[in-house]
Amino acid sequence: MIEKVLELLKEKNIIELHNLLEKMNSADIPTILEQLNEEDIIVVYRLLSKDKAADVFAYLEPDMQEKLINALTDKELKEVIDELFMDDTADLIGEMPANVVKRILKNMNNSDRNIINELLNYPEDSAGSIMTTEFVDLKENMTVTQAFEKIKKIGNIDNIYTCYVLTMTRELIGEVKLRDLIFASKDDSIKDLMDTDTISVVTTEDKEDVAKKFQKYDVNIMPVVDRENRLVGIVTVDDAMEVMIDEVSEDFEKMAAITPAENTYFKTSVFKHAKNRFFWLLFLMISSTLTGAVITNYENAFASIPLLVAFIPMIMDTGGNCGSQSSTLVIRGLAKDEIKTKDILKVWWKEVRIAVIVGIGLFIANFIRTMLQYNDMKIALTVGFTLIGTTILSKSLGCILPIVAKKIKLDPAVMAAPIISTIVDTCSVMLFFNIAILILGV
Repeated sequence: MIEKVLELLKEKNIIELHNLLEKMNSADIPTILEQLNEEDIIVVYRLLSKDKAADVFAYLEPDMQEKLINALTDKELKEVIDELFMDDTADLIGEMPANVVKRILKNMNNSDRNIINELLNYPEDSAGSIMTTEFVDLKENMTVTQAFEKIKKIGNIDNIYTCYVLTMTRELIGEVKLRDLIFASKDDSIKDLMDTDTISVVTTEDKEDVAKKFQKYDVNIMPVVDRENRLVGIVTVDDAMEVMIDEVSEDFEKMAAITPAENTYFKTSVFKHAKNRFFWLLFLMISSTLTGAVITNYENAFASIPLLVAFIPMIMDTGGNCGSQSSTLVIRGLAKDEIKTKDILKVWWKEVRIAVIVGIGLFIANFIRTMLQYNDMKIALTVGFTLIGTTILSKSLGCILPIVAKKIKLDPAVMAAPIISTIVDTCSVMLFFNIAILILGV
């Protein structure tokens, strides 16, 4: 498709290029714009119809949006902003530098500016920060005919499939689906058609919890109310999906011991990448010196039986892998609300039973290997019992630490593989040498 666009640009075939762009999905056009030079970007964007231009603008990355804003006239900019949803406009303002924000606000009317300021005042991680204020509201004493008149009066907004029923003080009392209005008699009352079992969220509720409710209740729109149950906005499923994607990306980065980045991989500078990784690696490196201290403390055991050194990497790796398995499953369970902090003992007991089964299996496999390779019963027993103990210890830590982190209001993803492995390494080496002292008498 990009080749066709470049060809039409080269030929200056504006009419055919316009027709081609209008047939394309708005979400696909930004991919083409990213591959054009700055001059061609402006040409192509100006060929879009007013509605399509607003849709495309919402899909663009912040740096591309800034370039367009600087290139557009005040009239063109106003047309784009007027077509954007309020939550998209608020996100745009939050991403832009001060001089660009000033120009955007200058081209907005007073009522829209007040709404944007209100949206920006909500905490960054709250439901209020991701909601839009564009929705259809009805009164329970309306008829179906009056409801359709109200819908037409509100105009062309994206979320008309669910209409919310409010009291005179804007308190949310129910909802009615557009399909129910279509098939109802024109004289039917909204009161008789509405569903009073409406799932809603409060403006200050965490946006991650809001996204989970979309999944739990299988809805496309979620009304947002204040503490007096007055409707102030709605959250749509696309915003909820964006929150979930951001949270998953952040958890992956934390689980890999990386400070989450605000931009994409290629748009984050090399220095920023290094900074995000360095302090975690420094912390883990310093923490690992504890393992070195433990090994140094048992140097007499090395001197007596040098063969013990050969088993340390295997024991440490086994412990780290076991801990990572448990922590990953527990973090996933916490994220999906399958596991609650009150379940800590229940989860621990289950992981201990799993660890015993896994540990016995590893004991048998390693015992056979050690006997075949070294023909030393005591060494085989020492390593085997260490593997059982390490497995139980690492799986216990792997399940307990994320739940404790959740309990004290930390992100459970912090207690993932790197942290668990560092703690387990020290504990498993200490366990190994203590078992060696008991069995081998070193």
